Amino acid sequence: MNKIHFTTEPPTDFAQLLSLYESLGWNSLNLSVDDLEKMCNQSWYAIYAFDDQKLVGMGRIISDGVITGLICGLCVLPSYQSKGIGKEMLNRMIDHCERNRVIPQLMCTESLESYYASFGFKKFTVGMTRKLIR
Repeated sequence: MNKIHFTTEPPTDFAQLLSLYESLGWNSLNLSVDDLEKMCNQSWYAIYAFDDQKLVGMGRIISDGVITGLICGLCVLPSYQSKGIGKEMLNRMIDHCERNRVIPQLMCTESLESYYASFGFKKFTVGMTRKLIR
């Protein structure tokens, strides 16, 4: 594996992000390549991890840039997991929030609580969602 390159420059082809999402079973909403490009471009901050030209990881933050930043969509291709890529992206997202005096927050499954706790996150509320027919 080549050295992983981290950048805020989006991929030239968002079909790579669609493949990444699908490899994780994350596309239950049947998002299109255009949807994913819009999602990333409208985020307050997005970071991408590349192995040469191959997109292997991505994470983004939704924020007003003043109070809180919601970290979401942090993902790494299964074959690249457990190599520190997600950790590096998360640290960069946390750093971006802190440099801008924005409180980083996130939602995760219970199985990931201890992982995020190792970065200083603490459980603080109950999340809720409402289904939307798309």
